[in-house]
Amino acid sequence: MTRYSMLKKFLSVGLLLLFSLHFSAAQEAKMKKAFNGKNFKGWVLPQDNIWWSVNDGVIFTKSGPEKKGSILWTEKIYTDFIIETDFLYGEGTVDTGIFLRTEDQQIQMGISGSLKRDMTGSPYIPGKGYPVEAEGVAELLKPKDWNTIKIKAVGADYTVWLNGEEVLNYTSENVPKMGSIGLQLHPGKDMEASFKNIHIGEIK
Repeated sequence: MTRYSMLKKFLSVGLLLLFSLHFSAAQEAKMKKAFNGKNFKGWVLPQDNIWWSVNDGVIFTKSGPEKKGSILWTEKIYTDFIIETDFLYGEGTVDTGIFLRTEDQQIQMGISGSLKRDMTGSPYIPGKGYPVEAEGVAELLKPKDWNTIKIKAVGADYTVWLNGEEVLNYTSENVPKMGSIGLQLHPGKDMEASFKNIHIGEIK
């Protein structure tokens, strides 16, 4: 191999490595606190709120007497992002989740109303139900203790981790380019749930 060929090969490998590092860095999000632990700054409370409260660093949600349900949305609009939060199932039949940019794209947490079993980590799409099911959740989930869920949304591609273990990869359809992120209190349920340590990072 000539000196020119060696140099050319070295430059090609170097450029490929730089591209890989740049792509990897672009996929990593700088995580920032999305909940200050004191109040709902950065979130949009529903009108006549009776469902959401903050106490001792925790967002607590509880069904109202009419069981109408509610969604707590971020004020900020996101394109590609990672959201990570600790969550705790409370009393009742817990059916909650995280909306990704719209009410039509959700990662389920808790008992599915249609399937009558826990579908934590699985995507729920209106009109499609649960197109796939997260794997290994039964072994990872602590029903009576705090858990951590992490969701990465890049375009239509969703990756979900539960308590540090990857449980889902899914490519959705008809995904809006941008939107808010929402925490759900499902209508028609008598339930309680809690969230803390909420961090969101934008993927550039």
